[in-house]
Amino acid sequence: MGCFASTPKDTGGNRRKPTSIGEVSVYVPGLRIPRPVEFSQAIGDQLPKTLVERLTALRTRIVVMANQEGPTITRTRRKTQHGSTLSDLHQALVDYLPVLLELTKDGSHLQFNVHFVWVNQEDEEEETAMSNIWYEVLSVLHLMAMLQMSQANLLLLPRGFSDGHNHPKVSEENRRASIDIFLKAAGYLECAVKNVLPQFSAEQRRSLPVDLAEGVLRALCLQALGQGVDIQLGMAIDSSKATLAVKRRLACEMVKYWQQAQDNLMNLPLANGWGEKHRLFVKWKYVEAKAAAYYYHGLILDEGNTEKSHGMAVAALQAADECFKESKKASEAFNASSPTSRTPPLFGTMKYLTEKIPKDTSSKVRINRDLYSYEKIMETAPTLPDFALALKPDEYQLPLVESS
Repeated sequence: MGCFASTPKDTGGNRRKPTSIGEVSVYVPGLRIPRPVEFSQAIGDQLPKTLVERLTALRTRIVVMANQEGPTITRTRRKTQHGSTLSDLHQALVDYLPVLLELTKDGSHLQFNVHFVWVNQEDEEEETAMSNIWYEVLSVLHLMAMLQMSQANLLLLPRGFSDGHNHPKVSEENRRASIDIFLKAAGYLECAVKNVLPQFSAEQRRSLPVDLAEGVLRALCLQALGQGVDIQLGMAIDSSKATLAVKRRLACEMVKYWQQAQDNLMNLPLANGWGEKHRLFVKWKYVEAKAAAYYYHGLILDEGNTEKSHGMAVAALQAADECFKESKKASEAFNASSPTSRTPPLFGTMKYLTEKIPKDTSSKVRINRDLYSYEKIMETAPTLPDFALALKPDEYQLPLVESS
């Protein structure tokens, strides 16, 4: 049950795309914006008047806040006020969800009475409407996750100015906080995939906007986990206690998260600028992760005492260098795509590897080629170790609705 309706491709009405989104550490593919809903008209006297009024008040607050902040929220603003706006809108959604789910009580037919409309960002259609409460729940969870990712981006923009002595930095407190936020965002998205999408028939799922397609939701979840591991790796690099084996494992796990994210976006009709930029971001981060993984794999192989291990080390470091060069091109392509963006000052993993990969690769290749003939050095990059993925989303359950 429930019907869909879509508005033709954006003509500059409700869907407002900025020309630039500033500095990006964490990519958020725009925010879907809710349109007003008439609960009293759709529900009538089938629910207590106080409940209908509360639903109306909660959603009206979300609509107002999202329409005011949505078009600008993805543009970089470092002010504290912007972070509080994100938190306020997130809290409004958290407050709304349990009241909304009252419409599903005891399988109530009311879940198909209200016509919900949301403005898309990655779909060709400007907006999608459906008379199905699960479409609203799915949209709310998606927005909650995107607000968390936006918050993480603010935390991971290096602060301070380079004066020749002090490079802009991201504090350890912000890095740790961002990991918690990534796991929370991943939890919302995992809940959307596991608990909300199954409420739709196969035909209804095909009618959902690409913003809410299973592949996009899974890719965003994997992005959150991949960026969380990236922060963990950066902290391991800064720690004197972390071994090469620990760093290699984190880097190899990061490759798997980004590869799976890329696989989930494959063949999806991502559009409207945001969608293509989304694909380019995942490609960039996947190649960047491979550079880190090959680098640490090469260092460990180089600790071996055989000609073969030294040859494999050279091949791995060369692969790291090639991936590093490719990642710079991928970063440029991402930033140049509309809406344009900038890469913030480097910190953590990539600040370290930008200095180390070219230098160490050149040194190891020269030393080992002096020792062994060219033919003895493997020209194909060795296979990266396969580690189980350790970072998992925070478990998030939809608010419980008591039976009558």
